[in-house]
Amino acid sequence: MSAPGIKAGTKASADNNMPSNLKQEVIAQLRTKLEAGLQEMGLQITAEQQQKLLDYVALIYKWNRVHNLTAVREPLEMVTLHILDSLSVLTYIDCKHLLDVGAGAGLPSIPLAICLPELQVTAIDAVQKKVSFMRQAKAQLGLANFNVIHGRIEEQEVPSKDMPEKFDVITSRAFSEIGLFVKLTKHLLADGGKWLAMKGTIPLHEFDKSGIQPTEVKVLKVAGLDAERHLVILK
Repeated sequence: MSAPGIKAGTKASADNNMPSNLKQEVIAQLRTKLEAGLQEMGLQITAEQQQKLLDYVALIYKWNRVHNLTAVREPLEMVTLHILDSLSVLTYIDCKHLLDVGAGAGLPSIPLAICLPELQVTAIDAVQKKVSFMRQAKAQLGLANFNVIHGRIEEQEVPSKDMPEKFDVITSRAFSEIGLFVKLTKHLLADGGKWLAMKGTIPLHEFDKSGIQPTEVKVLKVAGLDAERHLVILK
């Protein structure tokens, strides 16, 4: 028997995460929007990974109705503002161990963990409901390379049970200003590692305030998003 709301023959994960109250045409629109966005951004993602990304959107949608995980309410908007936005940094991830600080609902860490199965991804957040959601997503999506920590980043130590070693890359999408981001996480960055801060417009005021100058600033292209997005790289 096919999952509720999904016709026989339509791809679905074993967990059937797609909410039954999403109409069939909406499910098809989600898949089409994701496929088109990935193609426009030049990202090669397998069909299995794309399905996991869609199941992740469905899980956010389901939890969001009760727990208010994110301000984005509509699944089609989630594809652009959550999934494609997170994957805009995919080509800049060239490491083995990545830490996502203030991960919230798992952005960008869960999309990265889905699309880079060889990457060990750790996400940390201080809000219990968001940590509970990420742990649920890890279980339902079968993400063996994804680890979730509940706590404050400045209180973490290396080596420890949750963080046995330092990280090659530390990233954040909406955590704090750059100066505070670097200050609170520098004890967790491995020698030769780098910070990747996802921003909207180039945060010149943050550079001036902190006295930190970026190693590089890359323009990020997000399919379907008519807004500036930049990646600030610090070494």
